[in-house]
Amino acid sequence: MGKVAFVFPGQGSQFVGMGQALSEQSEAARHIFEQADEALGFSLSGLCFAGPEEELKLTANTQPAILTASIAVMATLNEKLPDYKPAFVAGHSLGEYSALVAAGALSFADAVKTVRARGQFMEEAVPAGQGAMAAVLNMDRAALHAVCEEVTASGHPVQLANMNCPGQIVISGSAEGVKLAGEKAKEAGAKRVLPLNVSGPFHSSLMQPAADKLQAVLAGVTVQEATVPVVANVTARPVSEATIIVDQLVQQVSAPVLWEDSVQWMVEAGVTTFIEIGPGKVLAGLIKKIAPADTTIISVQDMDSLTELLNGGVLC
Repeated sequence: MGKVAFVFPGQGSQFVGMGQALSEQSEAARHIFEQADEALGFSLSGLCFAGPEEELKLTANTQPAILTASIAVMATLNEKLPDYKPAFVAGHSLGEYSALVAAGALSFADAVKTVRARGQFMEEAVPAGQGAMAAVLNMDRAALHAVCEEVTASGHPVQLANMNCPGQIVISGSAEGVKLAGEKAKEAGAKRVLPLNVSGPFHSSLMQPAADKLQAVLAGVTVQEATVPVVANVTARPVSEATIIVDQLVQQVSAPVLWEDSVQWMVEAGVTTFIEIGPGKVLAGLIKKIAPADTTIISVQDMDSLTELLNGGVLC
C-alpha cells in the first residue's frame, strides 16, 4: 500500500460559511475556532461563518481564517484517529503553517497569531496598485523565467511566484513588470495571461520588508521539531528541524512556491494518496494535473467528507 500525504490549502480557498457546520457537529472543531477568537482578540469565527465577504478577503483576515478552518478539520480527524500519522504533510504558501501545526512543529495559537501578522506585513509591504500577480498558462518554466529576468533587468521587477502545476505558473512583481512580462509571455507563445485579484505581489522580492518583519515575530515563537516531515515550499524537500523550518518560513514570503515540485517529490517518495484538509478543492485540482492518473485525491472540509474518508479505509 502506498503512502499518504496531508496537504493544506492557501489563500484563495476561503468562502463565507467555512467551518460553521463542522463547528456545530464537532467539539474539537468548535474548540479550534474558540482558540482562534481568544488568540486574536476578535471573532474570527464570526467572520468565517457569516462574513462579510469583503472583510474575509482581506489578507490579514484570510490567512488566519483559512488556517483555522483547516486545523478545525484536522482536529476533528485527530479526534477520530488519534494515533494516525501520514507519511508527509505540505501546504501551499499560507497552508504550510497548517501543515506545521499538523506536524506538531507549531502550536495552533502561535500559528494563528503569526499568520495574522504575516498577512498584515504582506498588505503593508507594497502600496496598493504598485504590485500585481498574473497566472501564465501553457508556457515552459525556463522560458518564462527568462522573460521575467529580461523585464527585471529593464528596471521593472517581476519573477516566478507559484509553480502550481504543468501549464500554470503565477508571476509576481511590480505592476509594470507583471504587465510587460505578460505581454512578452504571450509573444513567446503563452496561451493566456490572467491578472489575479490580489492585494499585493506575493512571493516576489518586493515582499522582503514583510519577510524581515516576520523574522522578528518568529524569533519570539516556539518552533519544535516536526513529528512528520513537512515538504517545504521553498525547497520542495522534507524538513523536520526547527531552525530550518523558521529560516524557510522567512524565505517563503519572498521566494517562489514550488508546489508542482513538492507534489512530484512526494509521488517519487511513494505517496499514492493525497488528502486535502481545509476549505475548497484547489489543491485537489492542481494535484490531478501533477500526479499519476491512478493517484487517490480526496478533499475533506466538513463532517460528510470526513466521514466518507474514515469509512473509505484509506487511513487504515
